Amino acid sequence: MEQMILLKTSSGISQAPLQAKLLSERILCVQGEINADSACDFVSKLIELNLESTDEPITVLINSPGGEVSSGLLMYDSIVGSAAPIRTVCLGKACSMGAVLFMASPQQRLMLPNSELMIHQPLLGGTVSGNASSIRSISDSLLETKDRINKLISKHTGKSLQEVDDATSYDHYFSAGEAIDFHLCDRIITFSELIELLRNEEE
Repeated sequence: MEQMILLKTSSGISQAPLQAKLLSERILCVQGEINADSACDFVSKLIELNLESTDEPITVLINSPGGEVSSGLLMYDSIVGSAAPIRTVCLGKACSMGAVLFMASPQQRLMLPNSELMIHQPLLGGTVSGNASSIRSISDSLLETKDRINKLISKHTGKSLQEVDDATSYDHYFSAGEAIDFHLCDRIITFSELIELLRNEEE
């Protein structure tokens, strides 16, 4: 069920969907697992905000365990290709593809003090079955995906591919401070500072 909030209007108090209110403030949320549905919803909203203005910034709030690589890469392409400036904010955690989306912002990547990032190699879900050629094809595709993700991480952190390969060889968790050291994050921000930042943009 969609969350509702109370809004004060000239005609009194009315109810409105929380997501609609956030969208009107140019705030998008990436929460929960990343899949085809959430990716299409995100991209459609990002298109809408770009059509409204390419000057006003967009804030993307991320709290996600990750999800489908192909869906995540669609969202990544939309973030880096946005004409409107985008900042990303990690609230809680941004893992796997969630971390890739977080680091995609060319403007500003912010983390709350106790949030965390996690990067790793892509995982193969479900049960693998088939003949030797099919399994070889799946393995090759997985390695290609790993190389593609590692190149993106290298691009956004300035780390060498070898450094990224070493870092993603296991589930590598980063505190906010460690994320800054690895150049995954630009700044640690408190919740009150985030609210003030968003409030100033309304004025």
